[in-house]
Amino acid sequence: MATPQERFAAALHKLKDLQDRNEVAITVADLPNRVYREILLKNGFIKEVIKGWYVSSDPTVGPGETTSWYSSYWDFCVKFLNSRYGNDWILSADQSLRIHAGNWSVPAQLFLRSPNGNNNPTSLGHNTSLFNYRADLPASELITVEKGIRMYSLQGALIYCSAASFGGNGLDARTALSLIRDASELLPVLLENGHSVIAGRLAGAFRNIGRERIADQIIETMRQAGYDVREDDPFQTRLAIDLSSRERSPFVNRIKLMWQQMREEVIQDFPASLGLPKDHEAYLDDVDSMYVTDAYHSLSIERYRVTPELIERVSSDTWNTQGSAEDRRQKDAMAARGYFQTFQVVKESVKKILNGKNPGGQVDQDHPRWYRELFDPSVAAGILKASDLAGYRNNQVYISNSQHVPLSVDAMRDCMPVLFELLEAEPEASVRAVLGHFVFVFIHPYMDGNGRMGRFLMNAMLASGGYPWTVIPVEKRDEYMKALEQASVEQNISAFSRFVTYLVNEGLNGKPVAVLPQ
Repeated sequence: MATPQERFAAALHKLKDLQDRNEVAITVADLPNRVYREILLKNGFIKEVIKGWYVSSDPTVGPGETTSWYSSYWDFCVKFLNSRYGNDWILSADQSLRIHAGNWSVPAQLFLRSPNGNNNPTSLGHNTSLFNYRADLPASELITVEKGIRMYSLQGALIYCSAASFGGNGLDARTALSLIRDASELLPVLLENGHSVIAGRLAGAFRNIGRERIADQIIETMRQAGYDVREDDPFQTRLAIDLSSRERSPFVNRIKLMWQQMREEVIQDFPASLGLPKDHEAYLDDVDSMYVTDAYHSLSIERYRVTPELIERVSSDTWNTQGSAEDRRQKDAMAARGYFQTFQVVKESVKKILNGKNPGGQVDQDHPRWYRELFDPSVAAGILKASDLAGYRNNQVYISNSQHVPLSVDAMRDCMPVLFELLEAEPEASVRAVLGHFVFVFIHPYMDGNGRMGRFLMNAMLASGGYPWTVIPVEKRDEYMKALEQASVEQNISAFSRFVTYLVNEGLNGKPVAVLPQ
C-alpha cells in the first residue's frame, strides 16, 4: 500500500501532467482518482469552482486570493460551456462587443445564449456567474470564434447589442465602432433584416466619433431602400478625438479614448500646476530627502519586507553581493538595492525635465534603463539572466487579485509607443502624472516591477509641473489598488484621480501622508 507521501507525490505528478497539457479547467474525468483530488484540494493545489470542476491554485496564498480564478476564467468558461452545450452557445452581443473592443476584464456575470439555455444563473468562483438565455443562435456569418470563445462578429455585436452598451459603456462601444472601415460592413445585415431603428442608432454613433461618411452612407442607403430611418446619437457625451480607421487592433484606439475620456476629470481634481521650479538644486535636494521614505513604502506595497535600516545599508558601500552570502540570497535586499539604483537614474531624468526636456519624450528614452537598474542586482547575483532585462515581456501576465487582464504581448507592443506619444503631447502635468501611471500599469509591459515603474513615471511627470515628489503610503495600499482596479475594469478614473490629488495636496501643504515607521 502506498504511503501518504507517495500518494501526495503521485497526485502532484498527475496535476503536473494536466498543467503540461495546458488543462486550465480540470474535471473529474481529467482527475478520476478521488484520493488524488482530495489530497490536492486539502493542500491547496486545486480549487473547486462548481461541483466536479476545478482550477489549479497556489497553495501558499490565502483563502480569499482570486488570481488563480481570474487568470483561468476565460479558458474555464470555454471548456465548461463546450462540455455543456457543444457548439450551441454564443456570448451575448453586449459581451461580444466588450471583447471586440479589447476588454477582457472578468465580468461579474457572463451573459450568453443557447437553444438549450435554462434562463438561470450558474454560480462560479469569487462572486462570478454565467447566465444562459434560451434563444436561437444568430446566422453563422454573424458568429466568430476567438481563443475558443464563441461570440458575435464585430458587425453582429454592433448591430445587436443593446442601446445601453453605448450610453453606459461608451469606451468599449467607441473602440468597436472605430474598427469599422466602411458602411458596407454593416449594411447587408441592416437591409436584409429591416433594422431601421438600429441603423439610426449606428448612424448617430458613427457621427459621434467623427465618421461622418459612414453615418451618411447608412442613412442614405437605408432610406433609398424605403426604410424610415431617424438618426439618434446613443452616447451621452462627445469626445474631440481623431480615431484611426486603419487600426485593426482595438487597443491603440482604446488607449487614446481612455486618455481623452479621463483627462478632464483629472484636471478638475488637481491643483493648478506650479510650473517648473526655478531652483533646480533645491527641488532635487527635496527629492533626495524623500528617498528612504519612498523606497520603504513603494517596496512594501509590493510585499517586500524591508526596513529603513536595510534601505540605508543597500544604498551604501557596505552592501556587497560578492562578499556577503546573506546579501546575495536576500530577495528583499535585492529589491531594495535595485530601487536605490533606479532612484538615482530617475533623478537624472527629472533633472533633464527640469531643464526643459519634454517629459514624455525623456521618460520614453530613459525608462528602459530604469527597468534594467531595478533588477540589475539580481543579474549580478546570478538570480536572473541578463537577457531577462532585454525589454518588454514576451508572455502574458496577470495581476494578483485583479479582474483586469493586462494586454497581450502584441497589443502591449502596439500600445507602449502610443502611451509615450500621449505623454509627449499632453499639456497638463497633472494628466501626465495620473494617467501616465494608470495607463502604464493598465498595459503592464513587464513581467515584474510594473507598480514601481509606474510610480517612478508618476513622480517624473509631477516634477514637470513643479509638484512635490509624492509617496503612496503602504497603509493606503488597499485604497490605491482598489482605485486602479476601478479605473481598469470600469473605466472610471475618479477614485484614482482623487487619491493622487489628496496626496499631492498634502505634500504641497507640507504634510506628506507617507512617513517612516517609528
